[in-house]
Amino acid sequence: MSHALNTTVSASIWNALTERAQTSGQSVSHIVQAALSEALDVEHHSLFQVSTSGAIVQGLYQGCVSVADLRRHGNLGLGTFEDLDGELILIDGHCFQARADGTVHEAADSALTPFACVVNFAPDTTSAITNVESLASFTSAVDAVRTSANGIVAIRAHGIFSSMQVRAACKAHSGQDLVSATADQSEFTGANMTGTVVGFWSPEYTKAVAISGYHLHFISDDRSFGGHVLDLNAPSLTVEINEVNDVHLAIPETTEFLRADFTHDVTDALNIAEGQRRHPEVQERK
Repeated sequence: MSHALNTTVSASIWNALTERAQTSGQSVSHIVQAALSEALDVEHHSLFQVSTSGAIVQGLYQGCVSVADLRRHGNLGLGTFEDLDGELILIDGHCFQARADGTVHEAADSALTPFACVVNFAPDTTSAITNVESLASFTSAVDAVRTSANGIVAIRAHGIFSSMQVRAACKAHSGQDLVSATADQSEFTGANMTGTVVGFWSPEYTKAVAISGYHLHFISDDRSFGGHVLDLNAPSLTVEINEVNDVHLAIPETTEFLRADFTHDVTDALNIAEGQRRHPEVQERK
């Protein structure tokens, strides 16, 4: 939720604000908010990302940022772990690892990630959505409350899920491309559980760096079930959206990353690895 701020500033500050707005193309509101966030050490509209989608597609799974460092940059987000060892879910400042054996546990601060996106989540809008019959139904409902087709948003959706289907990537050796590495992913279904979907929507123009479109992970309230969302069903959900207007990218300094060729379009590979189900039969969690 956003709030209006009425204040009085000196003529010199106002002149500096308007000049900065004219030269940077940013609004006065954005400049003031960024300055206040820095002064108060609060970055609610900043996204911190580790590595790029292109690097993950090529199989660069070497960990380069610790969970401890990740938590210093945000309290909500997602990603994976070194060697693609499961799904990363960051919620309320706690980082969880959903592994291919179906277990979920809180990750150690020393654990490493090769790819992650996190924010200090503070909702700009809160909406109630009902009759969520599928993942497509969910994303359509979120589309209706997003304010722009060109801005990144962080998403948090909480409620009781009639069904939830997730996957957890299996551990893979660095160098194995993402499509091959996720061909044997583990998939799980849960029923009638309370939990939270966390994730991001990014516009198409970000696909060279981020995962464009929706990227969503789930974790149950009891922290025993989680993973990358494949499908869902819920009678009603509370959806909160945090708009992002500032992105910080941590570029790995590994030899493999610095020598890699990122000139190829990875859209098709990401669509296969991130969106498609692999197994008609999955393990059920009652």
